[in-house]
Amino acid sequence: MIQCVLFLLLACVVPLRAAQNGANHHYFQNETYDQKQNRGGPKGIDNLESCSDGCRRASPGATGPTGPSGGPTGPTGSTGSTGITGPTGPAGGPTGPTGSTGITGPTGPSGGPMGPTGPMGPAGGPTGPTGATGTMGGTGPTGPTGTAGTVGGTGPTGATGATGTAGGVLDFADFFALMPPNNAATVAPAEAVEFPQDGPDGGSGTITRLTASTFQLADIGSYQVLFQVSVDEAGQLVLDLNGAELSYTVVGRATGTSQIVGMAIITTSSVDSVLSVINPAGESTALTITPLAGGTDPVSAHLVITRIQ
Repeated sequence: MIQCVLFLLLACVVPLRAAQNGANHHYFQNETYDQKQNRGGPKGIDNLESCSDGCRRASPGATGPTGPSGGPTGPTGSTGSTGITGPTGPAGGPTGPTGSTGITGPTGPSGGPMGPTGPMGPAGGPTGPTGATGTMGGTGPTGPTGTAGTVGGTGPTGATGATGTAGGVLDFADFFALMPPNNAATVAPAEAVEFPQDGPDGGSGTITRLTASTFQLADIGSYQVLFQVSVDEAGQLVLDLNGAELSYTVVGRATGTSQIVGMAIITTSSVDSVLSVINPAGESTALTITPLAGGTDPVSAHLVITRIQ
């Protein structure tokens, strides 16, 4: 009886173990390195369980201890050939709008200290042409007065200069008339009084007569002119220079009891100017030069011309 039980046990266990070993062998051949690392060792048979065919199979026993790690890592395989380049992808989208300008950053620190002055370079080329003279600057302020120098010695006497023009009266002449017999006819407006006789003169010949009533001033200069004439009517007299009346020289009287006396300074602007004493052209009355005025002697009328400059 015991022999029969043992036979049945062996008949059931041996095929089962063989099948399990075959399965395990196939599993171990196809498992990965990690699976090999994580799997446990072979399991023992702890218990037996009844089979449906009447045999007794062993139930799984407790997990055994972890087996040793797998063998060393195999060599790295050779790099495969590079695959063909794929087609270029589509270009990107349109450029986006420009962003707003950012705020200005703070000013960076100044540079380092100034380096030393380099050596002077070689002298330049030839001197260029002189530039144009600049405009004169304004006069600077007067500097302080320096100390007086020592008095120098007396220099030699210079040469005598040319004789200057005489001071005071340069020339003169007196022209006069006596009534009677001169100025027997009346003097109409714009006509001249006659001074036909010559008195004393300076002798230079620059103040001379042209006619009984006209006189020549040879040199350009200033002249003092004096005249006095006795007339019967109220009237006026004026100096005429080169045919033009000098309005500032008009003199006259309102009654017939006094002389007409004139005095003025005239200046000529051309050589050989002509001077006369006339009854103004704008008057309506002819003048009678009075004979024997105030007595029995002929009375005089004078024209005195003096060059003073």
